[in-house]
Amino acid sequence: MPRPFSAYLRVYEPLSAFGDPLDKRLLAAVEAATLTRATAGEREEQMWLKSQVSTPPRLLPAELADGRAAPSGTTDVLVLQPADVPTGKGVKVGPGPLVCPLELRARSAAALVSFLGDAHPALRNAVLDVNGTSMESIRARAAAALGELHTDALHVLSVTWTIPLPWFTLVDPGERRLVLGTGLADPERELSWRVAMIDARRRVAQARELAENVIGDEGPTKILIDTDHWLAAFHPNSAVELDYGGLVQMIEDPILESDTSAEEVHAVLDALRSGDIEELTDLFTGLRDYWGELAARERFN
Repeated sequence: MPRPFSAYLRVYEPLSAFGDPLDKRLLAAVEAATLTRATAGEREEQMWLKSQVSTPPRLLPAELADGRAAPSGTTDVLVLQPADVPTGKGVKVGPGPLVCPLELRARSAAALVSFLGDAHPALRNAVLDVNGTSMESIRARAAAALGELHTDALHVLSVTWTIPLPWFTLVDPGERRLVLGTGLADPERELSWRVAMIDARRRVAQARELAENVIGDEGPTKILIDTDHWLAAFHPNSAVELDYGGLVQMIEDPILESDTSAEEVHAVLDALRSGDIEELTDLFTGLRDYWGELAARERFN
């Protein structure tokens, strides 16, 4: 079964950021570290399907019948060590282990409220009728789920079928992790970057200031502003991971190997600084065509 066609921006915080005393279930899950980057998407898919086949169906995954969070909300975590994160001189990450909870229930709650808020009234009413609930009830359940987080932000942002180009400003293009594996279906197939929080915040702040000065505060600049605010919610010694996730299942080996999206986004910033309109146009056209072709596949699924 293919992984979800989703890409991810994740934050891994030092274990000390999760409270004192630490939840014993969380400690045990971190020590076991059974969940991996390659299996996280499958785990989320499994939990969502389980919520729908339950009797009665659960409104949210990783939730008990009475609406309380299931134990998996505490134990579904990804774990990194500081040595897995490239750092420059004087840049600190950790101490380890570094932990990224999936927070599937809270993420699903936020996504559900957003979806119902944007949906056509007929579709929204159909969803509410099937679940025998109301918008007020869903908002209350979502607020309760989000209120259980230990920070004001989710540790995982995900998008389907594409990647927001401003996310590439956070990373050093030369530090990508590429694993082709045995083919498109190999669960170990990966294209990702890891970066120290201090470097990610410095880069996004510089890109945000440049974009605000040149193109205003809409479009890509809005994504940079939101990303900057999001990163500020976490421990300064955290790590950030940009992961193509299941998108690598759609990209053949030669194309994945030659993917220069991160380099091109950084070149866009250089073109903005220099005012090179011709270079800027060429770069945007290439990025639009590459990612537009991938995103267009959603219409056929």
